[in-house]
Amino acid sequence: MKVLLTGGTGFIGRELIKQFASDQIVLLTRSPEKARKIIHHADLGNITYLSDLNTLKDLNDIDVVVNLAGESIADKRWTEVQKKRICDSRWKTTEKLVELFHASTEPPSTFISGSAVGYYGDQQSHPFDESLHVHHDNFAHYVCAKWEEIAKRASNENTRVCILRTGIVLGPNGGALKKMLPPYRMGLGGPIGKGKQYMPWIHMLDMVKAIVFLVNTPHAHGEFNLVAPHPVTNLEFSRTLSKALHRPHFLFTPRWVLQLAMGESASLLFDSIRAKPKKLTELGFKFSYSRLEPAMKNLFQDHNS
Repeated sequence: MKVLLTGGTGFIGRELIKQFASDQIVLLTRSPEKARKIIHHADLGNITYLSDLNTLKDLNDIDVVVNLAGESIADKRWTEVQKKRICDSRWKTTEKLVELFHASTEPPSTFISGSAVGYYGDQQSHPFDESLHVHHDNFAHYVCAKWEEIAKRASNENTRVCILRTGIVLGPNGGALKKMLPPYRMGLGGPIGKGKQYMPWIHMLDMVKAIVFLVNTPHAHGEFNLVAPHPVTNLEFSRTLSKALHRPHFLFTPRWVLQLAMGESASLLFDSIRAKPKKLTELGFKFSYSRLEPAMKNLFQDHNS
């Protein structure tokens, strides 16, 4: 199988590459030299580095496209400049890929394209699945809704499109946990605000397994919540993380402090999203970590040994 992968040097992409060890990978990256250093652990001689999609006329020799490219939405304040960077990094790459799909006489059979549970906005404590249709005016929804709409343009009788509405991906070497760990390791961790907001999470192992599962499930299409079956409140998440690290848990961060520090992007921490992975489980996907405590134990077993 030949896979075109965007975002391959990112947090999820680096792990996903390992899952395609027996396949040919074409990796889109602005800097092939940097990419080679970042993913040297996984390059078994099966990776070709591509610096610009504009060098391709079509995708006729590609079987699957996995599109994970995008500026991190949580790293910086949402200034107008940063908002444009977040949008452009997702929309423009996806638009170019769709253009290449349409230019192909034998297009890839599968297009897996990223999104996020931020699409749903604040749903308070109500559980929901992929059938929930929402219209929000917040920025995260705006980014995801247009990103998904662009990706779906590749869908036709030759190509199926799967949209990944991803939750908080838990892995030891990046993502949300990397930012959380310093205060928790110092015993200064705790819930955000009252901690009642739901956090849809997924272990990195299940994240990459689910992507491969969708690639290998020919009748899978449409939107998928890539989240564990049991979302937890921020308070429960915080307690479980403290327990896994054997650290105290008695502090909390007031809402106003984060709103002052982060501005509009603080909504990412306060929106309550109790998303369920109904479509994945109905297709027969089995989670390795469906509950948070075993997931945390796995992630920090080396730390605690």
